[in-house]
Amino acid sequence: MLIRRIMTAFGRKPAPTVSVLRLSGVIGAGGAFRPGITLAALAPAIQRAFSVPGQQAVALQVNSPGGSPVQSALVAGRIRQLADEKKVPVFAFAEDVAASGGYWLACAADEIYADPSSIIGSIGVVSAGFGFQDLIARYGIERRVHTSGTRKAMLDPFQPERDEDIVRLKAIQAEIHDAFKAMVRGRRGDRLKGTDEDLFSGEFWTGAKALDLGLVDGLGDLRSVMRDRFGEKVNLRLVHGERRWWRSRIRTEAALSGLTPSGLTPSGLADDLAGALVNAVEDRAMWSRFGL
Repeated sequence: MLIRRIMTAFGRKPAPTVSVLRLSGVIGAGGAFRPGITLAALAPAIQRAFSVPGQQAVALQVNSPGGSPVQSALVAGRIRQLADEKKVPVFAFAEDVAASGGYWLACAADEIYADPSSIIGSIGVVSAGFGFQDLIARYGIERRVHTSGTRKAMLDPFQPERDEDIVRLKAIQAEIHDAFKAMVRGRRGDRLKGTDEDLFSGEFWTGAKALDLGLVDGLGDLRSVMRDRFGEKVNLRLVHGERRWWRSRIRTEAALSGLTPSGLTPSGLADDLAGALVNAVEDRAMWSRFGL
């Protein structure tokens, strides 16, 4: 912030600064071709966002359908830790969707804003998968699983579901849901206006309805709200993550040339591409839950 120091030295008041941190995409590790929102990936950017001297606030641009509850908690927790240490207010701005883990991230802010048509909420826990036992039986395929531990193969997609496994899964989901609800109650407090049955059912709403329920504090976009709060000349400073351009370039050139970087075998590159395809399908399914 050399310019700020020079302006101060000459008696000129620098423009107010707000660091902007983008939290966009599915939450959780996603592989080489789609990094996802994780604390490991975002920690340097979060640290930089809160290290700007003299800034007025940090703004979060949230556009996420959710994902890993653990990474949601870790990222939101790091934001709150630094906000409290630096005494910097945090504002969240929901774009298309801030639902499930995306809303968890938004709750790291002191105030949450949304577009009237943003999708907000989905405060719940979901587990989804497929059952292939009938498919492999049709083709005469025998599934062989040997475990040490009676519950080690719980919810194996190639075996019929067992009632006791479903009971166990729902118990785990209830624990995670309780943590999610506690986080929302702790961050939103008396601003919540709906009943627990409505707010924590897993339902989601538009930004306009979320305002009525106390899930957001207002309707508006980042630039407009920040200019109203800090003045027309506010400097919105986008904080970028680590630029690992060399990694994607090496992988792209390797794929085009038939070579493999860093000792990877062609099958390893194929695994990366297959994993990217699976991630893309899963990501599309998560966004589609909210009509996006």
